Amino acid sequence: MWSCITNFFTYETTKSVVVKSWTIGIINRVVQLLIISYFVGWVFVHEKAYQVRDTAIESSVMTKVKGFGVYNDKVMDVADYVTPTQGASVFCIITKLITTENQVQGYCPESEKKYICTQDSYCSRFVNKPASYGIPTGRCVPFNTTVKMCEIKGWCPAEIDTIKTTPMMEVENFTIFIKNSIRFPTFNYTKGNFLPTITNDYIKTCNFDMVNNTYCPIFRVGDVVRYAQQNFTKLADKKNAVSPGYNFRFAKYYKMDNGTDYRTLVKAYAIRFDVLVNGNAGKFNMIPTLINMVAAFTSVGVGTVLCDIILLNFLKGAEQYKAKKFEEVSDTPLDSQNKGLYRAQLSLRHDTIMRSNDSGAFSIEHYS
Repeated sequence: MWSCITNFFTYETTKSVVVKSWTIGIINRVVQLLIISYFVGWVFVHEKAYQVRDTAIESSVMTKVKGFGVYNDKVMDVADYVTPTQGASVFCIITKLITTENQVQGYCPESEKKYICTQDSYCSRFVNKPASYGIPTGRCVPFNTTVKMCEIKGWCPAEIDTIKTTPMMEVENFTIFIKNSIRFPTFNYTKGNFLPTITNDYIKTCNFDMVNNTYCPIFRVGDVVRYAQQNFTKLADKKNAVSPGYNFRFAKYYKMDNGTDYRTLVKAYAIRFDVLVNGNAGKFNMIPTLINMVAAFTSVGVGTVLCDIILLNFLKGAEQYKAKKFEEVSDTPLDSQNKGLYRAQLSLRHDTIMRSNDSGAFSIEHYS
């Protein structure tokens, strides 16, 4: 019990032992060099750890598409092929359309092949289940003079979206104007994608490219598709059994003289554009600089720990190093002739040269 108490009330202090060994010296300096190189090259230069960062970017994007195309012998302008029309950061350019005109509310046959029937009993299986273009009634009705289809209640006639159409290839030469403004709230810093040197004449003639016009805000659709590593022809006419391509439906509603509503249903195949803005800003700050410098200086001590492990466990002469590094000193005086000195338990070999000076640093040499 008493020994536990005495062991608890002890004090440990650092003792300097200089080991003159080529092996340990090289390992120590190499480890220190690697640690310093990591902090200088990666932490400070590459990661810019001396800066405080702001990644909460605020962005406002405005877009405008220009160009004319021909589809089904009709000239198409921006109001015909761009949706939504507000010029937001997400928009679609329509490449082809399937139109079903003069639809009214009523009863009519379905248009898909799976609804081909010969009697009502076949159609009854679809009751209380959503069909492709309406609500099934359970009746089998004529589709034409030779084929019968299950009847639905909804907008009639039902859409037939298997019609083959040729995409509007002029889309490839359309241009997209993008105006972007960003703000970093931490630094209250605002910037746009318009350089002060950009003039109206330059805007009218430039198209973005990655070599000569990197700051031009006008992008050609064909170039954007190519930058995305896509083929415009395949993208505009993409339709197969697995993926029909990006498409959506919208309707234009009208009213007859007798008050009956009717509509024109449009199924549009389009290329969708998402303008995404991301970024971060950095500014020098003393706090992260000091934190990372302290971390760097502290990490240099890893070399000392590694060298101690090698010295204490793997190299020859480990016992004498332990004897010099770990010394137990009691507070009982040796005798009256050695005032200020205390009993020390040391284990030293006679074949090792040891030097000491008044600073308390011991030197163990392994050189011959």
